[in-house]
Amino acid sequence: MTSAAEPPVLFLDVDGPLVPFGASYGSPTSVDQGNPLLDRLDPRTGWRLLALGCQLVWATTWLEDANEAVAPRLGLPRLPVVEWPDTGAESGPRGLHWKTRPLVEWADGRPFIWVDDEISAMDRLWVSAQHPGPSLLHRVDPARGLGDADFAALGDWLAAEGAG
Repeated sequence: MTSAAEPPVLFLDVDGPLVPFGASYGSPTSVDQGNPLLDRLDPRTGWRLLALGCQLVWATTWLEDANEAVAPRLGLPRLPVVEWPDTGAESGPRGLHWKTRPLVEWADGRPFIWVDDEISAMDRLWVSAQHPGPSLLHRVDPARGLGDADFAALGDWLAAEGAG
């Protein structure tokens, strides 16, 4: 277990939570390195994430591209990136997301929040059984992305854990 002084980890997916499959916040004429999806980033999200007081970590298939393309547009610093294993993603109980096991390993007993649009009941059960520290697996509606209700839920959990 790590020191109590360390903040909780917040694992952050890009597609769905930050780049919703619905709303667009950018200018319809903007061109972002050939990726029109980046117009869907809500520029307010960066400071709202930083205000949570967590260690932000990319947990996305964007990998290091999240630091290059997403972080600057949200006003975020370069963040650590979870490197996904090449094998073993299909191991585990049926319905377990391929990200779940690597995120628990990365957290290494620290309290963590996982923000994604693909979290299932199986992920919650597995984390509850395998992770010794507190955790919140927060599913975001991919059509809307992270919004006020999501930030309220994250803040409430952090406050209840004494971290917010």
